Amino acid sequence: MPLSAEERERYSRQLTLPEIGEEGQKRLRAGRVLIVGAGGLGSPAAFYLVAAGVGNIGIMDGDVVEISNLQRQILHATDDIGRHKVDSAIRTLRALNPHVRLLGHKERLSPLNAEQVLSDYDFVVDATDNFSSKFLIADACHGSRKPYSHAGIFRFLGQTMTVLPGKTACYRCVFDSEPDAQAPAGNPPQGPLGAVPGVIGAIQATEAIKSILGVGQPLTNTLLVYEALEMTFRRIPVKRNINCILCGANGITKQ
Repeated sequence: MPLSAEERERYSRQLTLPEIGEEGQKRLRAGRVLIVGAGGLGSPAAFYLVAAGVGNIGIMDGDVVEISNLQRQILHATDDIGRHKVDSAIRTLRALNPHVRLLGHKERLSPLNAEQVLSDYDFVVDATDNFSSKFLIADACHGSRKPYSHAGIFRFLGQTMTVLPGKTACYRCVFDSEPDAQAPAGNPPQGPLGAVPGVIGAIQATEAIKSILGVGQPLTNTLLVYEALEMTFRRIPVKRNINCILCGANGITKQ
């Protein structure tokens, strides 16, 4: 189906990009991205994906909005306090772009629902804030062969990498295994500065868009680390680990 006159006007700036054009915009319109987490990372990622016209966006989160979220979670406003994050996010994003199909998942990703949920999407944005969810996303995406963008934030730091299951270094190649659940997590939590997840979430949205379009070089086999105080970006090369418990020769997912 050709783009409508309204779509051509809405997306006019990116339609002029040779890497996108009208055919690329159609691919974006057909794209399907799952964002796991509607918080600090998920907010900017969702904003830019919806604004770009990615046509099918899933928002997955089991929490409600709290006042302390508002310093960084820009999908939500003061009036949303106490509202389910998925509902708040969808209301905000629908107002931004009514052309996008938004699907809410008011639950946490779990080993029981991961395979079914991921089956509806082409790319996954890991916008979660805990290790157990990140390892689960890594495992589930490998099992379903879904490319995904990992990200994490702490204080003034952010990090991100993109994984193509079976082709590039995976999350477990870098971080191996989940930290001891009994290890102290820090109380109260330190940060982050609200703008830090904004920077990293925007990068995750860019990676998803590039994946849908099939353009550029994905952020694979590289951990990109952002340090806000010194305003530096550092690229750390990473390699597939042949002994990785997930994607190695004898791993959970054999290649």
